[in-house]
Amino acid sequence: MLSEFAPAKVNLFLSVIKKREDGYHCIGTMFHTISCGDVLFGELSKHGEISVFYNKPQEYPPEKDLIYKAAVKLKEIYKISNGVNFYLEKNLPLGAGLGGGSSDAAAALRLLNRLWGLNADSAELERIGAGLGADVAFFVRGGAALAEGIGDVLTPQNPIDGDSCAVIVATPKCTVSTAEAYKNIVPAGEERWQNFAANVKNCIFTNPLDNSWDFFNHFEDLVFEKYPLIAALKQKLNACGGKSMLSGSGASVFSLFSSLENAVKAYDRVKNECRFLQIARLCHPYFSTFTTVLDPLQ
Repeated sequence: MLSEFAPAKVNLFLSVIKKREDGYHCIGTMFHTISCGDVLFGELSKHGEISVFYNKPQEYPPEKDLIYKAAVKLKEIYKISNGVNFYLEKNLPLGAGLGGGSSDAAAALRLLNRLWGLNADSAELERIGAGLGADVAFFVRGGAALAEGIGDVLTPQNPIDGDSCAVIVATPKCTVSTAEAYKNIVPAGEERWQNFAANVKNCIFTNPLDNSWDFFNHFEDLVFEKYPLIAALKQKLNACGGKSMLSGSGASVFSLFSSLENAVKAYDRVKNECRFLQIARLCHPYFSTFTTVLDPLQ
């Protein structure tokens, strides 16, 4: 039995640049993995089947899961006769803007690379992952990256020191349709994104707690107007001393705190309003050991 950690991500910057002819949108964003997420287990099935089991009932059949689709794709590419029995310890919520499904798929690619002895390098797994979903390629390696295109054109960056701040990830009791959010967004053009990316690459932006960091999510005005619960959650976290922003198109808000003590106080303030709540760290989960501070709400 092998296992892989599937971390959540937050967007430390996110702008929708333009709409493409195929209906997708070009974005500019900075992804960063954090030290909370799902855990995927897998063992060899010599009969060739692919099965997925969960620690709690899911809202979709296993065949629709990106984990299952990742296994099918690898079997097809590498002509594998063996199968796999997956077990997913699902902690991250759905419809939350944390990339849980994409991270699970990337974990499946890494796990099967070991389990089936494929010897694929990270670049190859990223290429395969991009065909499964825009964010999957990023999660193959995790850490920090600037992302363009539909989120699949990656420029890796040095991860931010996890000890520099504590991160609260809070998901209120609502969900946001990603498709609907993109449908209604008005593209902003490239200028703000190009300025942000240049400042990161030139090491002018190094700590998102600094006032110089362009802490921006293009979806906030649109999402906050329709979902006042999310707007109120951000306001409460800010009132506790956090630097808060929507992650992805929501529904989660994340908040950066200079001290763990302040993060714990904020956690207590909003815990009754959330369907998921975690204190974590910014991290690169595959090369160091990170532990979460508080368990998610059950």
